[in-house]
Amino acid sequence: MTLPFVKESDGMKHEKAVNELPSVWMALIPIVFMGASLALGIGVYGADPHVPLLLSTVVAVMVALKLGHSWKSIEEDISKTIAVSIKALLILVIIGAFIGAWMAAGIVPSMIYYGIGILSPTYFLVTACIISVLVSMAGNAWFAAGTIGVALMGIGQGLGIPLPMVAGAVVSGVYFGDKMSPLSDVTNFTSAVVGVDLFEHIRNLMNTTVPTLIISLLLYTLLGLKFHGEHADLSMAANVQNILSEHFTISPWLLAPLIFIFLIFALKIPAIPGLSVGVLIGAIIAIFVQHISLGNMLSIMNNGFSTETGNNVTDELLNQGGIQSMMYTVSLILIALSFGATLEKARVLEAILGGMLRKIKRTGSLIGATAATCITSNIVGCDQFMSVVIPGRMYLNEYKKRGFHPKLLGRTLEDCGTVTACLLPWTTCGIFMFSVLKVSALDYAPYAFFCYISTLVAITYGYLNIRINRLPAEEQKITIDQTENSTVTT
Repeated sequence: MTLPFVKESDGMKHEKAVNELPSVWMALIPIVFMGASLALGIGVYGADPHVPLLLSTVVAVMVALKLGHSWKSIEEDISKTIAVSIKALLILVIIGAFIGAWMAAGIVPSMIYYGIGILSPTYFLVTACIISVLVSMAGNAWFAAGTIGVALMGIGQGLGIPLPMVAGAVVSGVYFGDKMSPLSDVTNFTSAVVGVDLFEHIRNLMNTTVPTLIISLLLYTLLGLKFHGEHADLSMAANVQNILSEHFTISPWLLAPLIFIFLIFALKIPAIPGLSVGVLIGAIIAIFVQHISLGNMLSIMNNGFSTETGNNVTDELLNQGGIQSMMYTVSLILIALSFGATLEKARVLEAILGGMLRKIKRTGSLIGATAATCITSNIVGCDQFMSVVIPGRMYLNEYKKRGFHPKLLGRTLEDCGTVTACLLPWTTCGIFMFSVLKVSALDYAPYAFFCYISTLVAITYGYLNIRINRLPAEEQKITIDQTENSTVTT
């Protein structure tokens, strides 16, 4: 079937590369349309973002067609982008079943019950961030948020701490690991884009990431002081504990499956089989300990756990999970990926931001421009990988020409792209965090200190010339010679 505005021709079968950048005005069309449609749909009518983003994708496709790209090539790029993300989407689906199973098994309720009794409201936020860091360092942000993050949200709610603050602390912690863990997909991807050894890349990340984490932990400590003593709602905590003990078999033994979480990563078991075994463990415990029938257990894994305790706060805490609860998220991610892939095909961001390079003179300005490109890539590309690949391609040669080592670019991409994607509610990261933490990115963003302080630290380092990685003189000369030869050939 052919779209009515797409004419089949030999060009569709044998499309020649379209190298010309669109004009700035042409490139702005899908961006402005997306901003207006999301503002109108969500801000005015309170609609979900799916349809506005889908319409924005249609506009982006029409712009790409106008520029000379065929529908076949656009479709292929969309398919490739989605194919790369299939693993993440499958993990998302399994996490839905995982949360439902562990909730029904009493594992998460036991974690919440004992966590409320052990953790101090004053130091809960800083503790939640540290725990999230440790778990995510063993894997990635999504797994950490979907497992320990869910329990921390419950504990925080039981202690009477505002959920946006709790979510901000969790998000900060899990994205430290997403940025620093050698097992993280985006960390491996970034090192490959800039052509730097993985562990050299991670060592260089520590220059900005460790100070940023320390600043964030200090801020969470200060923020937690408002929940000291008489300001802490301990009656709510006791009430939540009583309700949990009435509706579940609560036991320290139900904390044992937590060991399984750490074994997954200690043994380097891939996330998909590891999570799947975790679902099975939860189902077995739910059947034999909580006495849930097999039929009900299958329904819980698909539709989520549901109970009525008579307390709205506790019901909101417990009633979640299930494969179907993730379909909202999966569908939005698919649309967002399609939009981002189409914009990359049309080279929209290069057209809008490429002109900045000619005006940049200082190191801080170059890093600031890279940061702006990363954040813009997240805004319009809707995925953190877009914030790595688009500016990575745009700036790699420019960094080399100016005598900077590619690992400086890699660090900047992570400081400004990897960790800011979760601050936007329509990106894949923001959508996922909402699906498991039940707090919108717009609400937790002010408290996700690590995620935006990273960018500020990166730019500050640039202007103060701190930890700026430069190419050895020999490599810099080779780069200049290659650039001159390329110019002559052209």
